[in-house]
Amino acid sequence: MHTLRYFLIALLFPFSVLAQQKTKINVERFDATNTDRKDKNNPISYLRKPTFRQDNATLTCDSAVFYPTKNVFDAFGNVHINQADTINIYSDRLNYNGNTKIAHLTSNVRMVDNENTLTTNILDYNMATKVGTYVTGGKIVNKDVTLTSKNGYYFSNSRDAYFRYNVVVVTPESVIKSDTLRYNTLTNWTYFYGPTNIKGKDDNLYTENGAYNTKTQYAYFGKKNLYTMNTKSLKGDSLYYDGIAGYGKAVRNIVFKDTADKTVMYGQLGFYYKKDERTLVTKNPYVGMGTADSTKVNNKLQPDSLWMGADTLETQMVLKKSLVLISSPVIKKDNELGEADEEEGPKEAKVGTTKKTAATEETGAKKAPGKPDKKQRKKDKNRDKNIPDTARDSVLNDSLAKDSTLLKKIPPQLKDSLLASKADSLIKTGKDSLAKAIKAVPTLKAKADTLLKGKANTEKLKGVLPGAKQAANQVQTKKPLLKDSIPFNPEDTVRTRVIKAYHNVRVYKANMQAKADSLFYTSADSTLRWYRDPILWSEGSQQTGDTIYLQLKNKKLNTLQVLQKAFLVNVNADSVRHNQIKGKLITAFFKDGKLKNMFVDGNAESIYFNQDDKGLYTDMNQTVSSRIKILFKEKQIERIITIRDPEGVRTPMPELKEEVFLTGFTWRPEQRPLSKKEVINGKPKAKPAAKKAVPAAKSSPKAGNKTDKPLVKAIPIAEKDSTGVKIGLPKTDILPKADSILKVLPKKDTLKTDTLKPVPLKK
Repeated sequence: MHTLRYFLIALLFPFSVLAQQKTKINVERFDATNTDRKDKNNPISYLRKPTFRQDNATLTCDSAVFYPTKNVFDAFGNVHINQADTINIYSDRLNYNGNTKIAHLTSNVRMVDNENTLTTNILDYNMATKVGTYVTGGKIVNKDVTLTSKNGYYFSNSRDAYFRYNVVVVTPESVIKSDTLRYNTLTNWTYFYGPTNIKGKDDNLYTENGAYNTKTQYAYFGKKNLYTMNTKSLKGDSLYYDGIAGYGKAVRNIVFKDTADKTVMYGQLGFYYKKDERTLVTKNPYVGMGTADSTKVNNKLQPDSLWMGADTLETQMVLKKSLVLISSPVIKKDNELGEADEEEGPKEAKVGTTKKTAATEETGAKKAPGKPDKKQRKKDKNRDKNIPDTARDSVLNDSLAKDSTLLKKIPPQLKDSLLASKADSLIKTGKDSLAKAIKAVPTLKAKADTLLKGKANTEKLKGVLPGAKQAANQVQTKKPLLKDSIPFNPEDTVRTRVIKAYHNVRVYKANMQAKADSLFYTSADSTLRWYRDPILWSEGSQQTGDTIYLQLKNKKLNTLQVLQKAFLVNVNADSVRHNQIKGKLITAFFKDGKLKNMFVDGNAESIYFNQDDKGLYTDMNQTVSSRIKILFKEKQIERIITIRDPEGVRTPMPELKEEVFLTGFTWRPEQRPLSKKEVINGKPKAKPAAKKAVPAAKSSPKAGNKTDKPLVKAIPIAEKDSTGVKIGLPKTDILPKADSILKVLPKKDTLKTDTLKPVPLKK
């Protein structure tokens, strides 16, 4: 056993010595030499155009001083190092130590490794490890990237390069500036280990840790990330981005801002699409929009913002012309509603409307002529009978002359066809004198059609109409395209922001709160659109309907429209009585952020409780009308005016033995968002109450209702919301028919709702 051990040691010993021994520098050839032997132990050789070799490297230069004993030489002029036929290094001067295999190159250093070229003034290159180092500034260039830095470390084996201080990477798509960076010349991946900015053509990304591929433009960033594009910015703990696809993903603590629209969006998971400038947030999203309203916080006025939360939020920049904008309603004379006039603000022209031009205003024309009535047609007919044929023909010729001035603005290839169609219409009038004058027009019409197809024969048009040949030649030479005649409208390129919210939408503002299933908003008309079971609270009022539009003007509440099944409930701050109004359409107007007046149209009904000077209720008015106008003062209904076909009844309070509710009444104060926190996190869950023996209530008679929820729910009357309004008003959520309520109400119910029947109306 010991003999075998000694045998193996003796066998392997020469190889271990060989691995540790130093190789000598060999001089393969030279043109001339001069040897200094003053020091016998350290002779010096002066060589002209020598060629040195060590291992797999060849070194050449114009002249060299060689120290064979020390295994060192200094090279001067046109220094060239070639290693394994893959690495080539050039410089003006070189000091090479064959023992350490380190080359110290100075002045105009250039290192070429396949497709990469490193240039610097001072480079230390280790021939054994194939590692190059510079500390005085350097540059790496290949076909895709140019990289500069103060310090650099290049590893030829792994094709990795590390750079420190003032690192700049220039690619065709971006400019990268970093403090510490690693770049792989083989894979084109760039890794960041310090503050880094990636500047694109119109965007910038900041990070302190991440990776970016200069070829595929795929990136990952994981520390203090900020993406900016014009007025927009995006933050996130982790960002993933595909530059070619224009797709990005943000994870955790997302913040999206647009300073131009004063919009900020938050969430925990988001996606970005550069092509259509769309951002989608799907986890705990909420958005804030700046307004011009103010609210008091600790007795100090502060800007009031609108906050909105939902299950999913989406914001996007779209073409304004692709949107259907909503005009702002205004009050006109006789309490009529209409769209905003031009002085009230911009609005979109509707189909069929005619705008007054500057020309018509100067001449005093009221509007474009429309279809005459019967009297006017009869008058014109009688007038034509009294006009001689020659005069009538002159009138027609004048009209043609006027048309000819308009034809100057029409492309030449359309002019002849328009004249032909004009002539056809005139021939149909049956005027003999005119028919004789334009017998040749059908021939002209046929020739005009051939002009449009580019097959005009100008020789055959001679004599048909003066100037026809010249017009045909002009068409053939210029041949303008039809699309060139369409004027460019700058409005077609205007882009505007839209915000979409899906499911469980919650909105909070100091003077307005709302909830719905979905919402759409665009800054083009500053209108919030709520869909599917929307509820809006404004101070002491609650509005419900199929759809609700809330429009802002100058970033303040301006108008409100409730479409279909519109219902308003208003509650005074010191009462439990419900003023109720319903109809097909509710239109409300705000002033300084407060509800001013309101119009209810279409089967309008109301219930209103009158008060005396001391604030005591005196009677209840129940009215029906085709239109009702309501005036508000200090968050309360001040007056109700019936405008068309009113019917009503007045019931003194002593005779009112029960609460009266209009059909479709609902009051949901418990769903009202009371703060920004409730918009973000939702309404807090109610604490479980102590278990009590409660008689089982029958379920609602509605089809499909599988739950056994009681139809009557008690609410503490003393509770108030953030505006100081008591929220305990009725003891019902949604009241069905009186018969179904009678089945579930206890006999001694304090509300006495067992006779909830409409009060008979009297004219």
